[in-house]
Amino acid sequence: MGKTPNPFVDKSTSSVAAMFNSIAPSYDFLNHLLSLGIDKLWRRRLVKRLLRNNPEMVLDVATGTADLALVMAKQSPTVRIVGIDISESMLAIGMVKIKKMKFLERITLKKASALCIPSPDNHFDAAMVAFGVRNFQDLAQGLKEICRVLKPGGELGVLEFSMPRHCPFNALYRFYFLRFLPWIGGKVSGNRHAYTYLPESVLTFPQGEVFAQILMSSGFIDVEIRVKTFGIATIYIANKKNQ
Repeated sequence: MGKTPNPFVDKSTSSVAAMFNSIAPSYDFLNHLLSLGIDKLWRRRLVKRLLRNNPEMVLDVATGTADLALVMAKQSPTVRIVGIDISESMLAIGMVKIKKMKFLERITLKKASALCIPSPDNHFDAAMVAFGVRNFQDLAQGLKEICRVLKPGGELGVLEFSMPRHCPFNALYRFYFLRFLPWIGGKVSGNRHAYTYLPESVLTFPQGEVFAQILMSSGFIDVEIRVKTFGIATIYIANKKNQ
């Protein structure tokens, strides 16, 4: 019998923040290495889709080191982005990158949780999350909070890992994701626990139509599901209901 996954049971804000603080220095390097750089392509596609409606104010939830915010700022000369995250170390690295690329006037970073976004109702034209929703302490509450700060008709774009479903690729990827990734991630970051949690959190995350239903119960409509790279990642696009 195979080993039963042991999902990270403590998703309290402080515990998740501590974990990401510990791996922040190696986070970008490992993301690009372990995805063979494909994560950059996924981010560009998410941003391209959200920019169709020319949003002026965009919220980047779980911004991490601001990779997604920077992609959007590069692709649109006018958009303004507010990135929030609970990890101070990730935000500090993101701020260095923003200063280096001279986007200080258009990207603002704040320490904040998706469960309590420090913005008024109906404030943003669009919101986006890359590889962050599965870490929400309360998924439904986080999505409802994002919905609250979006303008009626505003778009939410979510990029998240998913598990391939077709043989033999699903078996190969599962071995890579559950065995190789924790090993190399632990070696480079010094925190094998974090890189054991990350793939196991993907296994327990409600993906596809199940996640679409959660989005709709949180105030969103017209959910699009776009599977990427043989099912390794999925992009979800949803709209806030017009009030």
